[in-house]
Amino acid sequence: MPQIPRGLHELTVGQLSARSGAAVSALHFYESKGLISSRRTPGNQRRFSRDALRRVAFVRAAQRVGIPLATIREALAELPDERTPTREDWARLSEAWRSELDQRISQLGRLRDHLTDCIGCGCLSLETCVLSNPDDQRGVHSSGSALLPENRRRP
Repeated sequence: MPQIPRGLHELTVGQLSARSGAAVSALHFYESKGLISSRRTPGNQRRFSRDALRRVAFVRAAQRVGIPLATIREALAELPDERTPTREDWARLSEAWRSELDQRISQLGRLRDHLTDCIGCGCLSLETCVLSNPDDQRGVHSSGSALLPENRRRP
């Protein structure tokens, strides 16, 4: 991993990319979403403060556990004076995100189980499929596709 000299207080986008492991395009995207910020030199080149390294690491860690960028941006905005997140910040935020992640894990488990049911059923019916029609009432009575008489169909 490339080292950044201690006396260097600002990084180019290339240096930030090399040190953080994030692609330059990802850094531009993070900046456009307000997750990191830079200043422009007189030659219109981006310069990031060294604390952008920790912010990028924070964003990437949160993304790896499935936190949406909008939620990450909100969390970073809560930090006073846009300071770098600390270990305590991560602990507090990850605790707040825990219930959201638990809920998502539960949803994914249900999706996995229904996908297995769907493979076993093989109906591929968009009208009674528990995946495409999760509120289906008739699906509990029989598997596979079921056609209703014209006079019983809902509009």
